[in-house]
Amino acid sequence: MPRNTRRGRPPSEDVLTPSEWRVVHAVQHGLSNREIARRRGISVDAVKYHVANAVAKLGVNNRAGLRRWFREPRGSALQRKEKPMSTLQLGPLAQIARTVRDIKESEAWYGQTLGLKHLYSFGSLAFFDCGGTRLYLSAAEKPAPESILYLRVEDIRSACDTLHARGVEFTQAPHLVHRHADGTEEWLAHFNDPEGRPLALLCQVKP
Repeated sequence: MPRNTRRGRPPSEDVLTPSEWRVVHAVQHGLSNREIARRRGISVDAVKYHVANAVAKLGVNNRAGLRRWFREPRGSALQRKEKPMSTLQLGPLAQIARTVRDIKESEAWYGQTLGLKHLYSFGSLAFFDCGGTRLYLSAAEKPAPESILYLRVEDIRSACDTLHARGVEFTQAPHLVHRHADGTEEWLAHFNDPEGRPLALLCQVKP
């Protein structure tokens, strides 16, 4: 008699599958289902499916709850990094983000007219070096009136815990936004100042 074999992908050892993690982090970054689908190269229905699965697995009530939920993916560089015992110390300004109407026009203006060093571009995103601070440009139909200031921290988990204890409410939980070719992970967590202006913590974690 032939043995029964299970078809499909093997069960994930983590709380979420790799695809679900990517979608959850995109939701936490503030992207819509349509934007996630376009960036991931999948259908909107597939995004909705992953979001629904994540909400059910994590026990949150809705998309807003999902944006505030946090855990490191199993095997990620951040999950392997030991939490420091030191108190919170905000590092130098790591990045400034601006939205622009025309990414190609702005890429040429910041690079050629201002002479900033172009780091890399992909799709509607462009990055420049501004004296050691990264300038991040992204295309938007209606550019935001405020730039986002990104403050570098050694460990984003400890930093968020400390600031939360001081009354800071994070609009987006720490989430993975990019993994470089060498395995270095970039994590962000967003919050606002008393006037409602956007800030974020940025943490780079080497493998």
